[in-house]
Amino acid sequence: MTTSLTSTRHAVTDLAQAMELCFEKGWTDGLPVVPPTEAAVRDMLEAAELAPGEELAFITNRQVAVTAEKVAINAVMAGCRPAFMPVVVAAIEGIGDPRWAYHGPGTSTAGAAVLMIVNGPIARELDFNCGDNLFGPGWRANATVGRAVRLVMRNVIGSRPGTLDRGTLGHPGKLSYVIAENELDSPWTPLHVERGFRAEQSTVTVMAAEAPHQFYNQLSSTAAGLLTTCCDDMRISGNVVGQSQYALVLAGEHMRTISAEGWSKADVRSFVFEHTQNTVAHLKRTERLAGPVEAGDERARRPLVASPADILVVAAGGRAGAFSAYIPGWGSRKASEAVTTLIKDRRA
Repeated sequence: MTTSLTSTRHAVTDLAQAMELCFEKGWTDGLPVVPPTEAAVRDMLEAAELAPGEELAFITNRQVAVTAEKVAINAVMAGCRPAFMPVVVAAIEGIGDPRWAYHGPGTSTAGAAVLMIVNGPIARELDFNCGDNLFGPGWRANATVGRAVRLVMRNVIGSRPGTLDRGTLGHPGKLSYVIAENELDSPWTPLHVERGFRAEQSTVTVMAAEAPHQFYNQLSSTAAGLLTTCCDDMRISGNVVGQSQYALVLAGEHMRTISAEGWSKADVRSFVFEHTQNTVAHLKRTERLAGPVEAGDERARRPLVASPADILVVAAGGRAGAFSAYIPGWGSRKASEAVTTLIKDRRA
C-alpha cells in the first residue's frame, strides 16, 4: 500500500495564519487546533503502524470511507500525542461498527455524544483519568482522544451542527467524553473482561450517550440503600420509555460500600434493572405513553432497558465524595448499542 499522503496542502506563512485558516475552513470545534503538518501526520501514522490509505471504517449512510490519513490529521489537530493514535483508531472502528449504527446517534435531534470508556493496561500507560474530576478537564489523553473522534466526525464524515448533526441541545460531551475504568482500586471484573476480552488486553468501549446524571447519597451505609437512591433518580429522568443502554459509573465511596457487602457488578445490574421500572399508569399520567389509564396499567411494569445486561457498570471517579452517576444511552436497543473494540498494537 502506498505511503504517500493524498490530502490537499495549504501554504501559510506562520503558525497563527495556519490556525486561522483552520477556523476559516470550518475544521475546528470552536477551539484552536494544532495545524497538521506532514511530519506530524506521519508521526501519528507511524505510531499506529498504519498506511495512509488504510480504511478504518466505512459509514454506509454517508458512503464515506474513513482512512488512516484522515484520522491522523484530525488526531494532530486535536492535540493528541502519537501514542494516543491506536486509541483513536479503535474508537473510530467502534463508531463505524454496524451495531453502533452511526447515522442515528450521529444525526439525531437527541444530541448524543460518543462516550468512550478505556480499559486495560494502556489506560494507565497513557495516563487516562479514571479518578478525581472524572468528566472534567485536566488530562490530555481524555481531552484530546475524544476531541479527535469528534473532529473526524465533523471533518471526514460530515457531522456538522445544523446540517448532518441535528442535535437540538447537544451537551458538552460532544467536545470530548472519555473516561477510564479504575481497575487498580476496583474490586470488580473490568468492563472489557465482562465484554469478552482478556484483562491484559486494552480496549475502548463507545456508547452513544446523553450527559452524565450525578446522584448523591451520603446517608446510607448499604448497597441497597445507595442503589435505591440511584434507581429513584433513574426511574423518572430522561427518556424512560425503552432506552438502549445505561452506563452506571460508581465512584470511590459508593464502590467501597457496595462491594463491602459482597455485591458483584451482576448484582448491581439486577438490582438496578428491577428497581427502575415504571408502571404503565405512571408513564401515561406523565404523558410519556399515549392513552387513558386502563385496568391493569397500575400493575403492568415497563423496564428502562431490555435486560440487566444493558446496564454497563464502571468503577471510576474520585475516592472521596458520596457521588456517582448514570448515563442514558441514545435511542432504542435496536437503534444503537455500545461496542467494545480492541486497541491493536500493530507493532507486535
